[in-house]
Amino acid sequence: MTRSPPLRELPPSYTPPARTAAPQILAGSLKAPLWLRAYFQGLLFSLGCGIQRHCGKVLFLGLLAFGALALGLRMAIIETNLEQLWVEVGSRVSQELHYTKEKLGEEAAYTSQMLLQTARQEGENILTPEALGLHLQAALTASKVQVSLYGKSWDLNKICYKSGVPLIENGMIERMIEKLFPCVILTPLDCFWEGAKLQGGSAYLPGRPDIQWTNLDPEQLLEELGPFASLEGFRELLDKAQVGQAYVGRPCLHPDDLHCPPSAPNHHSSQAPNVAHELSGGCHGFSHKFMHWQEELLLGGMARDPQGELLRAEALQSTFLLMSPRQLYEHFRGDYQTHDIGWSEEQASTVLQAWQRRFVQLAQEALPENASQQIHAFSSTTLDDILHAFSEVSAARVVGGYLLMLAYACVTMLRWDCAQSQGSVGLAGVLLVALAVASGLGLCALLGITFNAATTQVLPFLALGIGVDDVFLLAHAFTEALPGTPLQERMGECLQRTGTSVVLTSINNMAAFLMAALVPIPALRAFSLQAAIVVGCTFVAVMLVFPAILSLDLRRRHCQRLDVLCCFSSPCSAQVIQILPQELGDGTVPVGIAHLTATVQAFTHCEASSQHVVTILPPQAHLVPPPSDPLGSELFSPGGSTRDLLGQEEETRQKAACKSLPCARWNLAHFARYQFAPLLLQSHAKAIVLVLFGALLGLSLYGATLVQDGLALTDVVPRGTKEHAFLSAQLRYFSLYEVALVTQGGFDYAHSQRALFDLHQRFSSLKAVLPPPATQAPRTWLHYYRNWLQGIQAAFDQDWASGRITRHSYRNGSEDGALAYKLLIQTGDAQEPLDFSQLTTRKLVDREGLIPPELFYMGLTVWVSSDPLGLAASQANFYPPPPEWLHDKYDTTGENLRIPPAQPLEFAQFPFLLRGLQKTADFVEAIEGARAACAEAGQAGVHAYPSGSPFLFWEQYLGLRRCFLLAVCILLVCTFLVCALLLLNPWTAGLIVLVLAMMTVELFGIMGFLGIKLSAIPVVILVASVGIGVEFTVHVALGFLTTQGSRNLRAAHALEHTFAPVTDGAISTLLGLLMLAGSHFDFIVLLCGADSAHAPGPPPWTRAAACAAVHPGPAATGDTDVQGKPRGPESTSSTGRRA
Repeated sequence: MTRSPPLRELPPSYTPPARTAAPQILAGSLKAPLWLRAYFQGLLFSLGCGIQRHCGKVLFLGLLAFGALALGLRMAIIETNLEQLWVEVGSRVSQELHYTKEKLGEEAAYTSQMLLQTARQEGENILTPEALGLHLQAALTASKVQVSLYGKSWDLNKICYKSGVPLIENGMIERMIEKLFPCVILTPLDCFWEGAKLQGGSAYLPGRPDIQWTNLDPEQLLEELGPFASLEGFRELLDKAQVGQAYVGRPCLHPDDLHCPPSAPNHHSSQAPNVAHELSGGCHGFSHKFMHWQEELLLGGMARDPQGELLRAEALQSTFLLMSPRQLYEHFRGDYQTHDIGWSEEQASTVLQAWQRRFVQLAQEALPENASQQIHAFSSTTLDDILHAFSEVSAARVVGGYLLMLAYACVTMLRWDCAQSQGSVGLAGVLLVALAVASGLGLCALLGITFNAATTQVLPFLALGIGVDDVFLLAHAFTEALPGTPLQERMGECLQRTGTSVVLTSINNMAAFLMAALVPIPALRAFSLQAAIVVGCTFVAVMLVFPAILSLDLRRRHCQRLDVLCCFSSPCSAQVIQILPQELGDGTVPVGIAHLTATVQAFTHCEASSQHVVTILPPQAHLVPPPSDPLGSELFSPGGSTRDLLGQEEETRQKAACKSLPCARWNLAHFARYQFAPLLLQSHAKAIVLVLFGALLGLSLYGATLVQDGLALTDVVPRGTKEHAFLSAQLRYFSLYEVALVTQGGFDYAHSQRALFDLHQRFSSLKAVLPPPATQAPRTWLHYYRNWLQGIQAAFDQDWASGRITRHSYRNGSEDGALAYKLLIQTGDAQEPLDFSQLTTRKLVDREGLIPPELFYMGLTVWVSSDPLGLAASQANFYPPPPEWLHDKYDTTGENLRIPPAQPLEFAQFPFLLRGLQKTADFVEAIEGARAACAEAGQAGVHAYPSGSPFLFWEQYLGLRRCFLLAVCILLVCTFLVCALLLLNPWTAGLIVLVLAMMTVELFGIMGFLGIKLSAIPVVILVASVGIGVEFTVHVALGFLTTQGSRNLRAAHALEHTFAPVTDGAISTLLGLLMLAGSHFDFIVLLCGADSAHAPGPPPWTRAAACAAVHPGPAATGDTDVQGKPRGPESTSSTGRRA
């Protein structure tokens, strides 16, 4: 017997679906989408039943497979190289880096070790003798570092970068110069005599004290050695470099120092120097011409008077340059000091790394803690060490996070009814997801995907939060099986109802992370691919292995055993409930959706036609909802057998017999049904919700206009480390970046000189380029080379005019005149290489300032060999390097006159300094200007590209927003297609995509209001948020779509049966992400904060209200499953069943 339909719910003509619905579907009488969805659900039903039958085997094989994959973690490789992490693979920057390393072997010609000093009291002037004295103390301590490796002692003088050591024919003088030649140290101390103390070289001459830079006067030394050796060429070299008296002619910071030389300007007056005046305009190394350190390299936070005079500064910076590993290897290869240790480039790298670590340690400990100044030391090696250390998996954080998740899963699934509790299922589900995450990461390691800090510190928690969502969904659905479902079909029925949601969310999550892989940053691309693989492994575990766990737990519950402690029986299982008939006074039976509130008297008889026993209610009894149900008939499911009703009553009485506390009856589903849904589904509540979130969308669109691009280097360095403190101080006080304009091969340098000069001029005119001092020529190899040729031409002209050089002899001329003589007679013809008639008919540099093309490469050979200081100052880094050629003015043989030409250049560079780069817009403007200059030069035939850290780390912003929009659009389209394919309802798929788009816009707008800048990291968050949002959107939409009744009824059912799993999933995701808040990386904390704010997606009431207000589906019918039953999570049967 069927029930009377409730009031205001079903039309008079309504008839429940017959049991022959499945044949009707198969016969094609219903729509094809319904048939396809039913077919898919049938597959899920069969899968669930198969897993339940063989749950032990499935669990064993699943754990075995996932455990085997997890062993792949032993092959994981952690990448800490910033270039490998942040330079786009296959981009022009990557190709340019490859070209540089192909030609030079490595990008940098030297490595920089930095000391940065600031006052502990912010804003204090640091230009005082006392502050510089503390800087000297720290720099001196760092410069004396020694490390012992391979049985040798390595100090700064052995491994530092030395700028252009000259080649001297006199062996004794050459050895002395090699020991004395100073390291390149850019320091404000070079303005004073104390700068010499940082140079550790020394030499010995008989009858003199040890020669050091603190007591070396080069002019005086050459005069003393003049009678014993021919040093005319060396003297000219020093004169050209403007060495003068070197350090002994500079003022002393502390004139009362006993070692302050008498030649110091303030030695006799004993007055402390005016530090600001001495540092104005910068400082010089031992060479005034080639070693000029500009103010911006030495001082930070400068303040000037109206006339431009330096008054004060807030930071000092010293930079020690070391050789690169290859340079150090080449320097000592074949040397007597390394012939017995099997010297290699790897050993050279180890020596440099050990020295740098010790340098940073001693420099930071040089000043006492109570000093008025503080020292920040920086080394690329220690930065790599810290990145590697913090990129390791934090066992404490992982264990803590997973224990927190275990506790939450266990507590949220415990029930007062011990036999119905699922605490052990929650524990097993979290452990299973943890194993799936480990197996996914192991698979990534086997596939060769490198790990990084984002992988080790973010992914384990993010994947745990996402994976546990589906665990909660299946566990909640498993306890809400339809009445009368056979025990052996419980798992099949559960997957039939919820499997579609799990498949949809997992596929969309994988698609989201795969779309995030379109972001061309290697670190984030690797993270996205790993996340997609991990989500895939979690999906397999939840769909195959977790149902086996639920099936085993079903046996425990069927046997009425305790949760977790399954060896003990439940105290509720021993109680027997007796139900007695009771007379009803008014003949009414109050009924609720989940249970009856009164006992009814039933009549049982045997039906002759079918020999079945049928239990019916009295005809005069009618059913009314209890007054406590706010929705009343709206939530009453139409139809149902009388046995179902009595079965529900019996179940309710059995539960009541366990004497559970009143508070234990409350749960999220109860709240959603009795408090939340009635309030939300009122017409004015719907309107208010839609208006509020429409306003939020409009506000977010405005916030989106406030989002700026940017990512500080401090965000990718662990917070709280000394390297982070250094970078923070440097970012505040020093905004200079060393860059280079690289010219490639493929064009003729000799015939493209004008284009090269034009390229340099265009690049120098960029706003961000720091111009050289007005008294200094441009610091490029082509200018140095041309100026040197003009110098020796002038010397030749003078010697020719005075008769010291003639057509047949140059021995009486100067060194420069002799060099010009040899260059002028070169023809470049292998048959007749010399032509003496050209001595007076040609010039080394023509009137237009260009070098004759036929002399270009031969002159380059002479310049490189004769002007090492100028070559080093130019930082040309020629490849192929010009051949070595020694000039001997007194050798007049034909071989000495012939000059071998250098090979055509394939690599050279012009150095520049970029200043004022604080915001990302400044970097982008500088990059665009540099690229435009190179593109214009390319039209003139010159192949060039800019090189340096701004182009490595900031060029991504040129196309970042385009990549973001492309990824989001593709993902939304993929989400629509997947939802439309599995739900076979384009309207629902469109509504889901609309909500996801709104979520993305709102999150982007929140970034603008919070001041979070857009970089590759937030882009990954934004793209991944679409997939995470699907986790919470699809469940509600699918619950609405698969429930019978009016819009309000379907929305209420969707809320009632998805509110609890969606809330549990949101909290679990939030818990997983909150564990990231303890990360030392600011960009990970940023990811945590943004994703935590977004984790639950738009609230369920937004989606439910939207479904109820917008969904165009039929008002009184819902989709049916393959058996012809309504597929609401807890709908009752719509046909009378016989008992």
